[in-house]
Amino acid sequence: MSIYLPIAEMNINIFLIVFIGMAVGALSGLFGVGGGFLMTPLLIFLGIPPVVAVGTEAPHVLASSVSGVIAHWRKKSVDFKMGFFLLAGGLVGSTIGVNIFKILRTYGQIDIVIQILFVLFLGIIGFSMAFESARTTIKSYRTTSSIRTKLHQHSWIHGLPFKVRFRRSKLYISALPPIIIGFIVGILSAMMGVGGGFIIIPAMVYILGMPTSVVVGTSLFQIIFVTANSTFFQAYLNQTVDIVLAALMILGGVIGAQIGVRIGSRLKAEYLRGLLAILVLAVCAKLFTDLVLQPNDLFSTQVL
Repeated sequence: MSIYLPIAEMNINIFLIVFIGMAVGALSGLFGVGGGFLMTPLLIFLGIPPVVAVGTEAPHVLASSVSGVIAHWRKKSVDFKMGFFLLAGGLVGSTIGVNIFKILRTYGQIDIVIQILFVLFLGIIGFSMAFESARTTIKSYRTTSSIRTKLHQHSWIHGLPFKVRFRRSKLYISALPPIIIGFIVGILSAMMGVGGGFIIIPAMVYILGMPTSVVVGTSLFQIIFVTANSTFFQAYLNQTVDIVLAALMILGGVIGAQIGVRIGSRLKAEYLRGLLAILVLAVCAKLFTDLVLQPNDLFSTQVL
């Protein structure tokens, strides 16, 4: 059963999009990521123009994140204070990112930039998480908290000013690193159509030193508002949000997020990181292959 997408200007199978949205939504609740790092490439693989895939993924990430945060809030695993500092940087970053997106689109370079960004960041994050998961699994007597404590003792963060106490995360650190991390993730959210969870999760654990028990929920809380901001500006400035496609993805995503939260509570953190690393590297490999192989059509007549 197909439906016409007015902004993407193509037909797509309804059940396929809903199923993919559900699967990616499950990742939101399972790993604390918005799921855009997978959904945006998948949409591109299905033939959706990259600019539309990025713009339309933002509302899907938003809906999945809201569903995931509700589940984590009930479990009291959200550090709202830390989330607001991450959000402060994220809102500024996402606004700037949308404007950069518009400039690159004007010059006709946005498609290649999107793919290069995905290959670069997914490759770095995927290999890092795979290495960390393997090391933690092999040395089972070490936990994430013990690794974090070692980094915590020698971190440059403790020398920075404007310290704030985050009681839920049991931290007393400068407010600057969360704001800077949020800013970077905000730019990526707008440029890549992602929530930024695949970057912010490792940053929260290994840079800020947050316990893994509150990382997922806090990440999703920040993602909600950053992606809402990105959605508004993508629709207003770039007109790249396909509401029909977004509605189908949201339908599956909200259901999938609840499923992911339930599954995630039964798995060990190092196993979750390992599974996420495999998914990230698989998508990275596919995008890299598409970049280096000669396309079927050497010329494009698409009007931007």
